[in-house]
Amino acid sequence: MASQAHEASQSRANKLEERLVNFAVRIVNLSANLPRTPAGKHIAGQILRSGTSPAPNYGEARSAESRADFVHKIRVVLKELNETSVWLRIIERSHMLKGELLLDLLQENGDLCKIFAASIRTARASTNTMKNEKFPLSYDQ
Repeated sequence: MASQAHEASQSRANKLEERLVNFAVRIVNLSANLPRTPAGKHIAGQILRSGTSPAPNYGEARSAESRADFVHKIRVVLKELNETSVWLRIIERSHMLKGELLLDLLQENGDLCKIFAASIRTARASTNTMKNEKFPLSYDQ
């Protein structure tokens, strides 16, 4: 039973990692299509960094050494996704690319942010639960 739960968890984690890799590929393609103006080059570099880092950071989080390490690494993923959201909105509002090209990317970014925000809340809640549990000093009591 525990093995099945572990496998299901790994499957969900693998799917989420694939979503992040696909998101990163889309960001790479988007940055390559930004104008070659000074502003376009600047934004291309910024969004390339923030939009491609969540996938490898999540990969690191999956092998975290502790729950605190996991929460820290997931927070980095969320931080980078939030930064990417800002760059996407700047691109949209400055009309560097057509808005309809960005809609799906903005939606996926928002969905990923929600997933990682919920993951942080869950990990923190389970950490707090573990801290509040009282363990016996001896099993003989």
